[in-house]
Amino acid sequence: MSSKGSVVLALSGGLDTSCNLVWLKEQGYDVIAYLANIGQKEDVEEARKKVLKLGAKKVFTEDVSRELEEVFIWPAGPSSVLGEDRYLLGTCLEARPCIAHKQVEIAQREGAKYVSHDATGKGNDRIWMPQSYSRF
Repeated sequence: MSSKGSVVLALSGGLDTSCNLVWLKEQGYDVIAYLANIGQKEDVEEARKKVLKLGAKKVFTEDVSRELEEVFIWPAGPSSVLGEDRYLLGTCLEARPCIAHKQVEIAQREGAKYVSHDATGKGNDRIWMPQSYSRF
């Protein structure tokens, strides 16, 4: 099967994203894995080894914890904007925009056509098809 192109897959190395990686490979994509360090207490090196065994073409591990703090969290801290009509925005910020920003940078650097993730916010039952990052 010829490749449909490269996709940068943002993943944690857990079961859901590991399944997504294998599924994307089965669909004919070359998968470039992206593991973001946002300050979590996970073994990034073990996750890197795992996704290489699963067939990722390359793996990038990026520490975006400082960018998350400086660009996303601190500017929102003084605001009184509410999230979901009940939480101060500064307490419910997620790392996804920060992760996606770096993911697109990697896609551009690597000449990948697509980006993908499995973060739907609706549970662990979804796989997102690769999306052209030029749409974002």
